[in-house]
Amino acid sequence: MAEPAANTKKQITDEGLVRGAAKLTPEKIEQVINSVIDNETGARLKTYVDICVHCGLCSEACHFYLSHDKDPQYSPAGKVKQTIWEILNKKGKVDAEFIMRASEIASTECNACRRCAMYCPFGIDIAYLMLTMRRICHKLGVTPQYIQDTAHSHSATMNQMWVKDDEWIDSLMWQEDEARGEIPNIRIPLDKEGAEIYYSVIGPEPKFRAQLIYQAAVIMHAAGVDWTMPATPGWDNSDMCMYTGDYEMMARLKKVHYESASRLKVKKIVMGECGHAFRSVYDVGNRALGWKMPPIPIVHAIEFYYELIKGGKIKIAKKYEKPVTFHDPCNTVRGRGLHEMGRYVTNAICEKLIEMHPNREHNYCCSAGGGVINCGPPYKMTRVDGNRVKAEQLFAAKAKGAKTIIAPCHNCHGGLEDIVHHYGLDMDIKFLGDIIYETMEKPE
Repeated sequence: MAEPAANTKKQITDEGLVRGAAKLTPEKIEQVINSVIDNETGARLKTYVDICVHCGLCSEACHFYLSHDKDPQYSPAGKVKQTIWEILNKKGKVDAEFIMRASEIASTECNACRRCAMYCPFGIDIAYLMLTMRRICHKLGVTPQYIQDTAHSHSATMNQMWVKDDEWIDSLMWQEDEARGEIPNIRIPLDKEGAEIYYSVIGPEPKFRAQLIYQAAVIMHAAGVDWTMPATPGWDNSDMCMYTGDYEMMARLKKVHYESASRLKVKKIVMGECGHAFRSVYDVGNRALGWKMPPIPIVHAIEFYYELIKGGKIKIAKKYEKPVTFHDPCNTVRGRGLHEMGRYVTNAICEKLIEMHPNREHNYCCSAGGGVINCGPPYKMTRVDGNRVKAEQLFAAKAKGAKTIIAPCHNCHGGLEDIVHHYGLDMDIKFLGDIIYETMEKPE
């Protein structure tokens, strides 16, 4: 089997960038840049810029850099130099063409995975610098069109898939009906006040992966969990506005999410298997609203499954037989430290775990997170070519016998599916919930 090879970069035309840039004037660009720098950044940005010594140690951490044969323009420091550094040096006096390219770099050539921050001797958070660039581009109206369309969906419907209120309820009732064919007395409780657990998912689940809601209902039922799902907006915990730089809309989304849980007086929010949504609800959106921590305790699905299995609430009838490898999502591992819990659950439900190398907090990003996959088809090959090292990781795990990739994150699924297909890996990709549902003891 041939090792993955690098592909050449091709020019991409994005209407969101082109049309947005066409409306800019030098005065508008300078005014917006200086407004963001002066009023929204402060000591953090100045410190990062002042202490960087251009050592390049961050480069070896970046999958884009490694996958493009160590081309310095793809290094984290190189991306900073081409974007926010140039803006600061010129005090905002840059042209529309520069903004267009800076938006493309910040939004499609960086996953904000924060692996580079682990290798910087000063701990510079380059993801923060790229997100600051995205914030400037958002305020200038120069954002890739596909992800901006998703942000518009959030603003109009409070979910990223334009799912109407009645369609959401219909989807839950449909999955409940499907599940009752297997377990006659199962329910998906809607708007149950005072439940122990409020279960929240991302917009693509009712739209494209409704079986995950079915599986979650079976797991909740088998574990005897007192749970509910909301019947009103706030059910979608995803948040592309966090990645477009629309922080005002991000705060609105989190406010609706927290309010829907508060209205039902639940004890805890359990989130489905998504990484970026967890970061938004647990670590970013709450702070945008002025809370150090969320107003209601929040756990990711990995933590929840760990608690159920370790506590004996879920029994495993027969372990998953195919050898698996475990992909560590950036936002739940580097962002929350759930790597050992993920492996505990995996070992409890699978016969054999074959590690990728590097792994845990050192694992390579899927190249889909950070909003990059949401920038749409024009940039598909940007992220697939930009993650040849992930394919190499998977080739090595497959050579040791791994047949299935466990990825407890939606965006990771999307990114890994493209990598598996493009590089001819022929491996299955599953959520933890997929395998738990398949291997657990179910009520008669």
